Amino acid sequence: MADREFGEIPGIVIGTEWQTRREVALAGIHRPTMNGISGTEREGADSIVVSGGYEDDEDFGSEIIYTGTGGYDVATGKQTADQTFDNTNNAALIKSQFEGLPVRVVRGAKGNPLFSPKSGYRYDGLFQVLDHWSETGKSGFRVCRYRLRQIEPNEVIQPATFVASKPPVGEINPSRIRSITTRTVRSTSVSEYVKKLYKFRCQICESELLIPKGFISEGAHIRALGRPHNGPDIVENIICLCPNHHSLLDLGGIYISDKFQVFDLSHTYIGELTIDATHKIDPAFTAYHRGLWGY
Repeated sequence: MADREFGEIPGIVIGTEWQTRREVALAGIHRPTMNGISGTEREGADSIVVSGGYEDDEDFGSEIIYTGTGGYDVATGKQTADQTFDNTNNAALIKSQFEGLPVRVVRGAKGNPLFSPKSGYRYDGLFQVLDHWSETGKSGFRVCRYRLRQIEPNEVIQPATFVASKPPVGEINPSRIRSITTRTVRSTSVSEYVKKLYKFRCQICESELLIPKGFISEGAHIRALGRPHNGPDIVENIICLCPNHHSLLDLGGIYISDKFQVFDLSHTYIGELTIDATHKIDPAFTAYHRGLWGY
């Protein structure tokens, strides 16, 4: 099997169309002729197909909320079992998120008609995996979910090939490019208020990280901002965390009970969340966060 290629395929431009999945595979854009995800847990995912196969998929053009693979009944188009991140294809998209690997997106005619070809399949460029979580889908089963954003044409993405014996050359003098992206605008004053309330100490481990000009901590949104979570940027949805616990919260490594007890992913009790008497955290947000990971 040839090395997995990440990024653009030479000679294939955005908008190129094919009538069958076999033609897509022969072009090297998406190798599997059946699976919607091309990749492995070890290497990452190099491409996906968005073609309306999973009822929970949401296509917004430059942003895609993508459903993982598994538990799907081809005959009915419904989920009949839970999906898990243990599935190697589902884990591949997480690997691409963590490694910053570009994912080629192919859209099929059965997807959202606003953004899909009228027939066959079309290559629609490179996307970046920004987030992943688990939730109960429309048919009542757990599904793996991913948020992907289209990479702008002026964002330089180098195709990568995994060759274990040959490390990447890298850049002696990395260049800078101007990139325009869309992000959720948040009020830094709200986050700063919460951090100052706790004197920049983590509400989970109470660590105090000293830097030359003060302390470093992060305002963590319990229910994430932006689509599809649409959490509010308010004091009731923000806690003060160290970078480690912020990452664990965002990625499901820890969760918070309605009584504000903190547990890890094996359900081991870590401790109580430190809460100032004036800080009214809304348990609806911690419940939403737990729902993303099936806790």
